[in-house]
Amino acid sequence: MGFELAMKALVVSLVLGTVAGVRPAKMVPAMYVFGDSTLDVGNNNHLPGKDVPRADKPYYGINLPGSGKPTGRFSNGYNVADFVAKTLGFDKSPLAYLVLKARDYLIPSAITRGVSYASAGAGILDSTNAGNNIPLSQQVRYFQETKAEMESKVGPHVVGDLLSKSFFLLGVGSNDLFAFSTALARQNRTATQADVAAFVSSLVSNYSTTITALHKLGARKFGIINVGPVGCVPRVRVLSPTGNCSDGLNQIAGGFDGALKSMLAGIAAKLPGMAYSLADSFGLSTATDPVAAGFVNGDSACCGGGRLGAEADCLPNATLCANPDRYLFWDRVHPSQRTAMISAQTFYNGPAQFTTPISFQQLALTN
Repeated sequence: MGFELAMKALVVSLVLGTVAGVRPAKMVPAMYVFGDSTLDVGNNNHLPGKDVPRADKPYYGINLPGSGKPTGRFSNGYNVADFVAKTLGFDKSPLAYLVLKARDYLIPSAITRGVSYASAGAGILDSTNAGNNIPLSQQVRYFQETKAEMESKVGPHVVGDLLSKSFFLLGVGSNDLFAFSTALARQNRTATQADVAAFVSSLVSNYSTTITALHKLGARKFGIINVGPVGCVPRVRVLSPTGNCSDGLNQIAGGFDGALKSMLAGIAAKLPGMAYSLADSFGLSTATDPVAAGFVNGDSACCGGGRLGAEADCLPNATLCANPDRYLFWDRVHPSQRTAMISAQTFYNGPAQFTTPISFQQLALTN
């Protein structure tokens, strides 16, 4: 009982934003993360199976401050979740759910800092890379279980207040598009308009279900990152003899992003107290001139092998560029640490054109 009372007192003080009369630097009491490898901070390292994507070997993490070692982040250092967390006053992303479970530290972290449920390879659809990740629907179920444990420690009222003030970060969808494209290639056919429409509809419907479920569980502040121009990642470019982007894949991404934007506007009007910021990763990527942003390379992987560094994974025997900060992409799919930093800072308080209807900063400050 002593632990429960102490935790309740701590959470109440954090929720009220004061500890001994001093307002903490954190803009929100906690952050909960859902999504794919762009946000994963180690969940997949704890999943069984030989085909599970894991960033558990060099050169991953080579530039991570303080360690320089792999931590499960698909980056040379911090990822987007880390930098969003930093803008909100945390030192980095909350720890991965499976890491916290393994350390028997889920509840202290869930209450005082948050939890990351993001999993590399995950999609909006359960069928995307099935069996090799924590799909979005399962991530929500893990959060539901976490909430129940939180309530058993500090009570439903405190938890409800905490969650209503916390930041829920979501970034998912790219893997669904990759899987859709790969399935068509295996069938040696091109998607029809009807195929694309049905696919996008299924994604948006499932995303809507996710947002509704999280809202029912107490989430109110949603920071959502849309799907970027996945047709321009090195893994896709290398399939072209000229190294060009896949316009078809980018068009599907753009169509999904448009449908996601409409869905969020509609659902926010129906869910009491819901506030959201939709970050336009697609728009930011296509509007950014890599050279003007200080990159010397905008189409190749820093860590990999072969043409565009995209014909091999980032492994200990991979070719490594001299300066990852000068590369837009770290490996053949994922952004470098510097790219992630620029994205997060832009979504926080950058040009208004890249966040709708408000910025991540404004979202964090909403009552």
